[in-house]
Amino acid sequence: MAIVLWHNPRCGKSRKALELLRARGIEPAIREYLKEPPSRAEVETLIRSTGGDLALLVRADEPEFRKAGLARDRLSVTTIVKAVVAHPILLQRPIAVAGKRAIVGRPPEAVLALVE
Repeated sequence: MAIVLWHNPRCGKSRKALELLRARGIEPAIREYLKEPPSRAEVETLIRSTGGDLALLVRADEPEFRKAGLARDRLSVTTIVKAVVAHPILLQRPIAVAGKRAIVGRPPEAVLALVE
């Protein structure tokens, strides 16, 4: 099964997840989401594919989180989709996607669940 890694090459955890996949002979397709921001539909699909844990998908420590008026205790699909489309840096990384399943690589070893 093909894997797409939503990746930020400046992120150590994202680089580690890529390294772990490659060590198992898997060369994922790379989606540098900061260079190619996700669409509204793609963010909605990521939410569904990860099981809908909204807090897991966003980087609440980014300044854009507060600037977008978000709060950890008031997250909704609508607010997350709007915020991530406007500020892709808010998307947690890495995210490994295979078919209809996606896993946030926190810790990076979590992505290996897609191949085991």
